[in-house]
Amino acid sequence: MFDFKYFTPTKVIFGKDTEKQVADLIKEFGGTKVLIHYGGGSVVRSGLLKKVTDILEEAGINFVTLGGAVPNPHLSLVYEGIELCKREGVDFILAVGGGSAIDSAKAIGYGVANDGDVWDFYDYKRQATGCLPLGVILTMSATGSEMSSSSVITKEEGLVKRGYSSDFGRPKFAIMNPVLTMTLPDYQTACGCTDIMMHTMERYFSNGGNMELTDALAEGLLRTVMKNAVILRDEPENYDARAEVMWAGSLSHNGLTGCGNDGGDWATHKLEHELGGLYDVAHGAGLAALWGTWARYVYKDCLPRFKKFALNVMGVEAVGTDEEIAVRGIEAMEDFYRSINMPTNLRELGVDPTEEEYADMAHKCAAGVGGKMGSAKVLYEEDMLAIYKQSL
Repeated sequence: MFDFKYFTPTKVIFGKDTEKQVADLIKEFGGTKVLIHYGGGSVVRSGLLKKVTDILEEAGINFVTLGGAVPNPHLSLVYEGIELCKREGVDFILAVGGGSAIDSAKAIGYGVANDGDVWDFYDYKRQATGCLPLGVILTMSATGSEMSSSSVITKEEGLVKRGYSSDFGRPKFAIMNPVLTMTLPDYQTACGCTDIMMHTMERYFSNGGNMELTDALAEGLLRTVMKNAVILRDEPENYDARAEVMWAGSLSHNGLTGCGNDGGDWATHKLEHELGGLYDVAHGAGLAALWGTWARYVYKDCLPRFKKFALNVMGVEAVGTDEEIAVRGIEAMEDFYRSINMPTNLRELGVDPTEEEYADMAHKCAAGVGGKMGSAKVLYEEDMLAIYKQSL
C-alpha cells in the first residue's frame, strides 16, 4: 500500500425532508447572498425550486437564480454565472440538481474567486487558489460531485470536455433526500448507477498499491449498487434502494475507495470525456459502452485485480485459468449493464464515428492527459484509438 491523505470536509444531511434545513446551513457557512444554480425543468416541475426559494425568503436570505445547466455542462453558462455573481455580490452558491449543476457551480465558484479565465484550470494551465463556498441539494445519484473535489466542464468551441480537481471546490454541505431522485427517468437512474460503480472501478483496477480494507469497501459498494440498480429497474419508487444508491454515489467519489493505492486508472473516464464532448451522450451510458473494450484491452497487464474482481464482485466460480476467470468477470459485468438497459458498445449507444472522429477523439484524449494515462495498463494515443475503434 501507499501513504495517503484523506480529506472529506463536506457536511452531509441525509434523509427525508432534509432540504428544509437549507437556510440554516447556508447561514452556518456564512452565506448572505446566494446564487441558486440548477439545470432543466425537472427542478421547476417538481416544485423543488419554489420550495427552496420560499425557504430562503422566509429566512431573509437574498438570492438570484441561474438555470440551464445541462449534461456535459457548458463553459458559456459558467461564464454567465461568474458575471452574475460578480454583478450581484453573491457570496455563496447553492447547486440544486445533479452532477451537471454541481460541476457548473464549482466552475462558477472558481471563476469568481480567481482572476483570469476559469478555463485555464480545466486546460491545466494553472491552479485555483480559492473557490466561492457552495452547498448542494442533490437530486440525482451519479457523479459524487456533492462530496468530491472534481468537476467536469465542456467548452463548446472545439467540443473539448475537461475535468479539474481541487479541494477548494469541495461543497460545504450536501443535502441528500432520496425522495428527490424519484422523478428521474429510468434511463438516468441506470446511468447514475453505472457512473457510481465506475468511480470505484477506476480506483480498483490499479497496479500501484492496495489495501485489504479499501478493497473490501470497494467490492461491497459495487455489489450494493448492482443489487439496488436492479431493484430500481423494477421498483423505481423504492426508498431504501434509492437511499443505498445515493449514499454509495457519495462514497464512491470522495476518495474513500482509493485510500492506499496509486490514485487509480481513470482511462475509461478520460476516453468517455471525448465521446461525451463530441456526441453529448449521457456520461454513465458512455462509460458502459467503453468499459468492456477497455477491460479486454488491459486485463492481462492487471490480471490479479481482474481475477479478484471476477470472484469477489461478480461471483464468478474459481474454475479455469486466471485469464479465463478474469474474462468471465468482464462478461458478467457486461451482462449486468444489459440487465439495466445500459449499452455495452458504441453501436448500442447510438454512435458510429468516422475514421476522422476516431482519430480526433484519441488525439484530444492523449493531449488532455499529457500523452499517456492508466494504471492497469499505460495507454498512449495509439492505444486510445484502438479502444475507440474496438468499442464499435
